[in-house]
Amino acid sequence: MLSTFSIVAADPAQRELGIAVQSKFLAVGAVVPWVESGAGAIATQAWANTTFGPRALELLRRGEPPEQIAQTLLAADDNADDRQFGIVAADGRSATFTGARCITWAGGTTGEHFAAQGNCLAGPGVVDAMASTFRAGRGTLADRLVAALAAGQREGGDKRGQQSAALIVLKPGGGYGGFNDRYVDLRVDDHAAPIDELARLLELHKLYHFPAAPEDVLAIDDALGREIVSQLVRVHALARHDEGAFDDAAREALVAFMHVENLENRVRSDGTIDRQTLDYLHAFTPKRSAPGQRVRSTTPTRSSSR
Repeated sequence: MLSTFSIVAADPAQRELGIAVQSKFLAVGAVVPWVESGAGAIATQAWANTTFGPRALELLRRGEPPEQIAQTLLAADDNADDRQFGIVAADGRSATFTGARCITWAGGTTGEHFAAQGNCLAGPGVVDAMASTFRAGRGTLADRLVAALAAGQREGGDKRGQQSAALIVLKPGGGYGGFNDRYVDLRVDDHAAPIDELARLLELHKLYHFPAAPEDVLAIDDALGREIVSQLVRVHALARHDEGAFDDAAREALVAFMHVENLENRVRSDGTIDRQTLDYLHAFTPKRSAPGQRVRSTTPTRSSSR
């Protein structure tokens, strides 16, 4: 029984679809969220009928409205009173359903571009908080979904406690290298504070994969160049002990550092650096590196596919 709260949402302007979910249940992300880029999304929970996932996505792909899809799913289910789900179409139309036998408190609400629902909750304030936070939210769809989940938890969340959380957002060409639609796909399968951990992972994901906003791109002038050189020397990425100009050697050292630290998507060749990379460089603590040696990170690294 997935005693769970979730929010399913669309951002038609950005062509994004997503789900955020939390439960006192191991690996909730393996059961509840189902999303297809360009079609829609469904969170199936309570005594979850996982066949609702692919069936709803097929109907969304055909352009059927969420309310009609809900009726179609329930009509073929002998245990409809034990089910709960939320559906959103790519254009933002939404529906939610809570069966009569779902564990109290249970219910859901819909609004422009979202459906929020939960069962075995501390009270209706959980769903209300998710809805109001999503409506007022700023930032990306992923940011708004996690903020809504956190707001629901502050109202008591799943009254049994916390264990796992998940976030998935699809966007055409939004995956790594543009080869698929998996824009954000994060899971916390077993954790004392899974929503907090999910929020931390999202910030890392944004650092590694999201492009810099125009307002975060800084021209490397003489002063900023000297600052970057000083930081590269400090972290042993540049074997030079002066605070000279940002020359070709410093530029190569910065690029090498960024590749080791999984920041290759933020490498720029136009004489600029983004604020996130600069902040990362300032905060970086080297791990027993000697001048001229490859930077050793305190965080895991991966090999670049580029």
